[in-house]
Amino acid sequence: MRKLGMIGGMSWISTETYYRRINERVRREIEPMASAPLLIESLDYRQLWGLLDEGDWSRAGDILEESAKRLADAGAQGLILCANSMHRLYDRLTDAVSIPVLHIADAVGAKMKADGATKNAALIGTRNVMTESFYRQRLVAQGIDLLPPDMSFAEQSDRIIYEQLMQGRAPRDAERYYRTVITQLEQAGAKAIVLACTELAIVVDVDANVLPIYDSARIHCNAAVDWMMDG
Repeated sequence: MRKLGMIGGMSWISTETYYRRINERVRREIEPMASAPLLIESLDYRQLWGLLDEGDWSRAGDILEESAKRLADAGAQGLILCANSMHRLYDRLTDAVSIPVLHIADAVGAKMKADGATKNAALIGTRNVMTESFYRQRLVAQGIDLLPPDMSFAEQSDRIIYEQLMQGRAPRDAERYYRTVITQLEQAGAKAIVLACTELAIVVDVDANVLPIYDSARIHCNAAVDWMMDG
C-alpha cells in the first residue's frame, strides 16, 4: 500500500474518525491483522478556527502548507486534509508539495455521480462550505445539481458544529435539529443530502433516512483507501 499523510486536528474528533474508518476498510479488504500505513500530523485547532478575513485565511494557509511539506518530507506519498472547510486552502497544499492531495468534494461528487444522485442535492455544513464557491464548484464540475444554500439554519448549524460536535458532544437536541433540517430540505425539493462537515455523522444517521445521505468523511476515507491500495 502507498503511505498516506493525514493533516488532522480540525477537529481531533474528525481525525479519530478518519483513522478508524481507514483502518477498518483496510482490514476488511486485506486481512484482519492489516493496518494502514499512515503519517498523521494533528494540528492545534486554536490556530485554525474563527477565520474571518483573507488575512486569517492566509495565515491558516501557511500552517497547512508547512504541515503538508513536513508530511511529504517524512515519506507520505499522498495527502488528505481531514476537514471540509479547510479545503478552501486546497490550492495552497497542491502548490506546496509534489505529491497528490485527495480533495474531499471530488470524492463526494464522484460517489454521487456513480450513484446517479445528481439532481437537487443540498449541502449541510459550516457556513463557508455551504455558501462559498470553493466546495460547491467541485461538485458542480462533476455534474451535481445543487440547491441554493438555505441560510435559515446556517447560524444554528455553525453553533452546533463548533460548540458541540467538534468538542466531542452529541446532544439529543442536535440530532433532532438535523432531523428537522433534513425534513425541511426534502420538502423544499432536495433529492440527496451532503454532510459537508466531517463531524455531522455523529448526530445524523446516514443509513436511516428516506433521502440518500452522503457522508463526506466516510466517502473521503474510502477514496483514500482506494488510492492507497492502487499503488
